[in-house]
Amino acid sequence: MTSDGTVWFVGAGPGAADLLTLRAARVIAEADIVIWAASLVHADVLDHARPDAEIVDSSQLPIEGVLPLYQRAAEQGLTVARIHSGDPALWGAVQEQLDLCRALGLAVEIVPGVSSFTAVAAIIGRELTVPEVAQSVILTRLEGGKTPMPPGERVRDFARHGTTMALFLSAARSGQVQAELLAGGYPDDTPAVVAYQATWPDELVVRCTVGTLEATVKQHKLWKHTLFLVGPALAAEGTRSHLYHPGHFHTFRRAEPAARAELRRARAGETETP
Repeated sequence: MTSDGTVWFVGAGPGAADLLTLRAARVIAEADIVIWAASLVHADVLDHARPDAEIVDSSQLPIEGVLPLYQRAAEQGLTVARIHSGDPALWGAVQEQLDLCRALGLAVEIVPGVSSFTAVAAIIGRELTVPEVAQSVILTRLEGGKTPMPPGERVRDFARHGTTMALFLSAARSGQVQAELLAGGYPDDTPAVVAYQATWPDELVVRCTVGTLEATVKQHKLWKHTLFLVGPALAAEGTRSHLYHPGHFHTFRRAEPAARAELRRARAGETETP
């Protein structure tokens, strides 16, 4: 079964409407039906919708409540913009909707969005992958919530890597988050950031440490729409990427000979054993 209808799953970003991509704004402007969750997406994104578009708030609807809209789109050849907070690839409950739409014969497209973890990094002015400090970012949430975690995906296990971690959907159990981070090996004084409603008008972004994370959350009475960033990269200084070193070369740039020799000596020193 095929249809002329299309459903676009649109990443709305972390909140601020001007963080929509150009493609997201275009898709919303062209849609016959715009589905959005008032509890997660800022209303300003609807400014891009056509005056005659059908606007549906999905915040109180289960997937069964949205399904009739997809069915109508398939029957009438309509275009639907299904707006998700952040990026649809992360905790967006998108896969089940993709399966439903494809079963109805609808064409489906996904528009990526700015994730809240990158938005918070921008707000605090930090790189999350600092050379010689952290070269990986772990995106996860605390186990034991409404959605079961697969075996082996525990915060304390991820914490053993000691790299940058972004924790979503976990603020309601901040004490457990702190305990798991410490149990996994983050030192008590590891830098942390607590971010509520990042890029929204009422955003709150507070720096703390792993050891004071629970107290910080409780002091500000936070329990939802809050992201945690953790790791030494949040305070690291004085390191340098080899990418922009004059001794590094690539397709568009030749290395300076003296700087190249210096860089080689530095790399050899990294591999030496005492």
